[in-house]
Amino acid sequence: MIDPNYLPFILAAGGVVLLAVFFHYVPFFLWLSAKVSGVRISLVQLFLMRIRNVPPYVIVPAMIEAHKAGLSTITRDELEAHYMAGGHVEKVVHALVSASKANIDLSFQMATGIDLAGRDVFEAVQMSVNPKVIDTPPVTAVAKDGIQLIAKARVTVRANIRQLVGGAGEDTVLARVGEGIVSSIGSSENHKSVLENPDSISKLVLRKGLDAGTAFEILSIDIADIDIGRNIGASLQIDQANADKNIAQAKAEERRAMAVALEQEMKAKAEEARANVIQAEAEVPKAMAEAFRTGNLGIMDYYRMKNIQADTDMRSSIARPDANPAGHEPIGK
Repeated sequence: MIDPNYLPFILAAGGVVLLAVFFHYVPFFLWLSAKVSGVRISLVQLFLMRIRNVPPYVIVPAMIEAHKAGLSTITRDELEAHYMAGGHVEKVVHALVSASKANIDLSFQMATGIDLAGRDVFEAVQMSVNPKVIDTPPVTAVAKDGIQLIAKARVTVRANIRQLVGGAGEDTVLARVGEGIVSSIGSSENHKSVLENPDSISKLVLRKGLDAGTAFEILSIDIADIDIGRNIGASLQIDQANADKNIAQAKAEERRAMAVALEQEMKAKAEEARANVIQAEAEVPKAMAEAFRTGNLGIMDYYRMKNIQADTDMRSSIARPDANPAGHEPIGK
């Protein structure tokens, strides 16, 4: 049995619990706020949002903001569907309100598509109203006279709402601008003309339509700084001269090696000829002995030949005193 004295306290505690459960599943004050703001939504719909795991404190403030901004075409079901698809309801509504105030044509379907594509639609609208300045990294290029120039540019871009889905990002814009700067400097006759007229680079780059297919519209390209780098032309000429020198040295070494080889070959041939002469001289005594045996050569003939040989050696020694004919030792040695 429950003591009658405690019954009021039990009823009060039960009432508090019921009220807590009620206000948890039925956000009454949120409904009241929507009602005061002119947004039509029932308590049953707020309760069903809880059941569908859709937070009413996200949907209802977005509906109030859209209603106050005059965007009455946005419905609760569309906001719930976008939330359940993984989108950012607050950013989409903020972007639609900002676009409406800035007279930018942005529909709810386009805004949700941009948001679901992974881009910040609110930031894109802000960039459409207030263009963004992107600083390019240092771009190195070489003019026709071989002087290297290092340029830095500032690119002012505005978001292209219609190209945000499927359009290229900032990296593509920076890459195209860098390519245009390299092409412009490379087509210059000399580096002095580039230093005198840096705006010629931006004009040439802007004429190429570098923002085609990107999520941005390039408003201006300003050359912030140009520095002079190395003399690439002179360095290339020095490298070419060194390469030519090395080639010439290699060819000269090849010719020298061929000459040395030819010299060694000639020496070998000379030694071979001397060997043949010695071999032929060795046959002379044999022939003379054979001539003695056969009687074709007599003793007097032999002495006559020796006298002629001695006479020839004497005349040679007189003609060349420093010579040592027939291998004789010099006098007095």
